[in-house]
Amino acid sequence: MFSFGIGLLLLLAQLQPKAWDVEFMLAAAQRLSPRALAGARALQTVLSAALGADDDERLRLVNQFYNRRIEFREDIDVWGQADYWASPLEMLDKGRGDCEDFAIGKYFGLLATGMPVAKLRLVYVRAQLPGGGAPQAHMVLAYYAQPGAEPLILDNLTPDVRTASRRPDLVPVYSFNSEGLWQGAGDQGAGDPVARLSRWRDVLQKARAEGFQ
Repeated sequence: MFSFGIGLLLLLAQLQPKAWDVEFMLAAAQRLSPRALAGARALQTVLSAALGADDDERLRLVNQFYNRRIEFREDIDVWGQADYWASPLEMLDKGRGDCEDFAIGKYFGLLATGMPVAKLRLVYVRAQLPGGGAPQAHMVLAYYAQPGAEPLILDNLTPDVRTASRRPDLVPVYSFNSEGLWQGAGDQGAGDPVARLSRWRDVLQKARAEGFQ
């Protein structure tokens, strides 16, 4: 049904405790469009390469995949509404997305390689964009090698992964993952992210229906 090489992807996925469901993802992508299917196949190639890599290489591969493949566009242009959080396959189907979509895609991509949830947070920030003006609402993905460590930032505004200290243009407002919600980027809890963030709850459901775990 699918192209040569999926058998290898299946084998590699089965070796990982937190991998993705190869056949399920491809079937979900095929129901969306040929573009989504092509994007899912390309993503799975990247995820397979990341399976045996160290964390730095996983971050680089997944960050590079989305930053190169997806064109930045506002939700109103892509979805006809002011704020829509797309699942990874929805974004690959459109080939376009805003900052939330980039961060979400990278989050689920890294989880699919077996990276622990505790190392990743989506961070809502106020970003000072080039050219000045008032800070803008923005979202990035942060990686913590250890609890309390300085995070690395994955952002669609920059091509490379950088330490937080190299991103003075970003001021954290709150952060979350599928297990917690925090004020800023610190350790002060702010409740259940699934209960408090309805768009996040919807994305979790959609991503799991696409074969992400």
